[in-house]
Amino acid sequence: MVARQRLLLVLILGLVICALVLLGQIPARLGLDLRGGAQLTLQVKPSADVPQVDERVIEAVQRVVENRINGLGVAEALIQRAGNNQLVVQLPGVNDPQQAERVLGGTAQLDFRAQKPGTNLNQIAQLVQLRDALFSQVGQANSGVDPTQLRKDLDQITQALSAQYERVGLTGQNLRDAAAEPVSAGSNWNVAIRFDGPGGDKFAQLTKDLAGTGRSIGIFLDDKLISYPSVGPEFAATGITGGSAIITGRFTAQEANDLAVQLRGGALPVPVEIVENRTVGATLGQDSIRRSYLAFAGGIGLVLIFMAVYYRLPGLIADLSLVIYALLTYACFVLLGVTLTLPGIAGFILSIGMAVDANVLIFERTREELRAGKSLYRSVEAGFYRAFSSILDSNVTTLIACAALFWLGSGLVRGFAVTLAIGVMVSMFTALTCSRSLLLVALSIPSLRRPQYFCPKLVPAP
Repeated sequence: MVARQRLLLVLILGLVICALVLLGQIPARLGLDLRGGAQLTLQVKPSADVPQVDERVIEAVQRVVENRINGLGVAEALIQRAGNNQLVVQLPGVNDPQQAERVLGGTAQLDFRAQKPGTNLNQIAQLVQLRDALFSQVGQANSGVDPTQLRKDLDQITQALSAQYERVGLTGQNLRDAAAEPVSAGSNWNVAIRFDGPGGDKFAQLTKDLAGTGRSIGIFLDDKLISYPSVGPEFAATGITGGSAIITGRFTAQEANDLAVQLRGGALPVPVEIVENRTVGATLGQDSIRRSYLAFAGGIGLVLIFMAVYYRLPGLIADLSLVIYALLTYACFVLLGVTLTLPGIAGFILSIGMAVDANVLIFERTREELRAGKSLYRSVEAGFYRAFSSILDSNVTTLIACAALFWLGSGLVRGFAVTLAIGVMVSMFTALTCSRSLLLVALSIPSLRRPQYFCPKLVPAP
């Protein structure tokens, strides 16, 4: 029996070493309240096509926002609903909230159009140059131009450019992929796009119809002309096949990447307004981490002292098991990619109480057996056996509560449920294997095989 317990201790020691190696190589994921970052509140608005914002519209917007966040590379982002028509987006570690606002809030409705017969390409080029010149004055305080009149002129030019083209049914819904790529010369960037099967056929037909005619393809983003390439006569027979195209618009690297992220994520089904863009600074995050560590250290320190003083030798063994439990649980968080937030840490600390509770049940049962006159070894075995059902029942009910919180809750509530559930499962392992093995190994040492070490009111038999 002792040999078996020693094998279990070797297994536990191996798990501890693996946990230490894992924690040394993989950093923990921290949420917005611990790491700092940006928090945006999105207001979903109805449109002419979608007059009412209902559950399906909110779900569609949330899915598009999630896809765009994935393109930003923010793996720990949190999206949760607020009321009937708002989404709260938390982006831990984002240093440029304005860039996140541009990417998440833009509608990114891509549309390929054909230049109408009888229109002039040179006139289109002149309108684009005038629009760019006016646009460069937007936001300049010393431009000497009335901002209201400036925006009015820009809207008129946008409408005039839109009137030069007609829709052909090729939109961003036909996209399969989009990626930013540098131009061979200079600092400009383009966006390479790839269509699905029907989109590739539409693009081939569009380029075939315009090849050699002197008319251009109008590439519109949110009803604004961003590029107007022409198609050479060599494509008059078949058009441009292969389902790929390049969007040229003299983009910077950041602009091209943002556009690619928006296109890959899809177009928002309704307009979205950023009603709040709040930055959580690193100072607040560091202060939260410091307070969390102090709370954790103070709580576990008091528990360790109480267990050692009240339960003597079993208490000291429980303390060692508790340290192993905390280490293994934290390693599980890191391995599973759990994002730690303040509620998550609260769930972790609460699970420590659950782990202590299991040891208290076992040791009180052991004392009852000792007071009944049983031997020390049989009392320890009976303590674990009789406490098992109570420990299992309490932990199963806690796991059921965690499942309900995870299923019905959202955001930080789910984080609390996940950390608590992981902690409860690890606590059962450490209480029923680690504590038991350490106690039985301790009983094999003659100097520790004394009842008063387990129950202070007992004295050795004469």
